[in-house]
Amino acid sequence: MSADLSSVIAATAQWLLRAYPPERGPLSGALAEAQCRQAATVAAWLRYPTELDAGLLDVVGPGGSGRLDWLTGVDVAPDEDAAWRTWVDEVVASWAACLLADRALAVTATATVTGSVHAGGLAPDFRRLTDPDGRDHRAAVLLRHPDLLAPVADLHRADLLTRLGTPRAEAA
Repeated sequence: MSADLSSVIAATAQWLLRAYPPERGPLSGALAEAQCRQAATVAAWLRYPTELDAGLLDVVGPGGSGRLDWLTGVDVAPDEDAAWRTWVDEVVASWAACLLADRALAVTATATVTGSVHAGGLAPDFRRLTDPDGRDHRAAVLLRHPDLLAPVADLHRADLLTRLGTPRAEAA
């Protein structure tokens, strides 16, 4: 079975970027995308912790962005190539939103996945997610705003807190 989650990570990060667009400019876009990718990576690694989980995802698929689009009011243009949207995982998007909105939760989550099968003995750098600097914050104002992210984050926050063993009161 394959442990490759790159399609889900890329599609979910793309969905987050489109739902919560970055500040204008190429640097802001790149910084926001890096934060989305890091959040989606950590969320996907948590959601699908084993090679078997990731392999089953390849078989059944992630579910797509339909409910998320409806919830956030994202309009999909009829002529848009929306095939990538089928690879958006609602739970991964929700967990990524939680991580983007709550630095302490992001630190806990990255510590949890650092030694995972997906890290493959590497030392992944999730600094843009866990320790964003001023440029990161300015580039991703909407992506880091807890109130704006709440509708998506609240969908599966309880499951994330359970997975991390974090009491609900601490993460509120």
